[in-house]
Amino acid sequence: MKKFDPSIIFWIFGAIVFANITNLPLILVGIMAMMFYRGTSAQRQRQGKQQQRGERTDRRYQERRDRSGRRQQAPPTPAPRKQRKPRASSKANPYKNSGVKKFKDYDYEGAIADFEKALQINEDDISVHFNLACAYSLMEDKNKSMYHLDNAVALGFKDFEKIKTHDALAYLRIQDEFEAFQENNYRLSGNQAKKMENPGQNTELLEQLQKLAELRQKGLLTEEEFVLQKRKLLG
Repeated sequence: MKKFDPSIIFWIFGAIVFANITNLPLILVGIMAMMFYRGTSAQRQRQGKQQQRGERTDRRYQERRDRSGRRQQAPPTPAPRKQRKPRASSKANPYKNSGVKKFKDYDYEGAIADFEKALQINEDDISVHFNLACAYSLMEDKNKSMYHLDNAVALGFKDFEKIKTHDALAYLRIQDEFEAFQENNYRLSGNQAKKMENPGQNTELLEQLQKLAELRQKGLLTEEEFVLQKRKLLG
């Protein structure tokens, strides 16, 4: 059922008043009023439909904008992946650690033996070469000490101030060859390098010095005899 339009009362009342004023037949005035009423009613209906179509269009447009906005939104940032920790070296160098321990315990011969084995695992280890230079200096083997210090610098050792001040290198620093070695940026010159060509000779010299030290400890050599024999060995 259609809803009752209260404006029709206004049209009926208006038609009666208009008929009385103009003395026209009421039925004629009623027909005219009905025509006007239908015309205005139809116009209101068209306006209402247009408004409804406009509202539906606005809703569809807004929905399209919302969908488009959701598509244009950046996808959620994925959670950062956990960085993989670098794997530890598959093979540690036990001789390097044991050499350092023996060096701290003043077992320089044992430290040298372990450091030499450590170089067999990694011959380019700067710290091992430097530690060997210190150990050989403490054992008063200037050639071996200088040789390993040269290797450490060649591989990238840059702390020259440490070379000038380290207690373990005190013996090396008082040697006549050290001045030229230092002026050459702690690298062996051609003449100095020739002395390193026969490592077996240096090993033999170290063994002889060790024997002298043992004889002194046992009291078979006096301090003067020990110093004299050592000077002969070192030339």
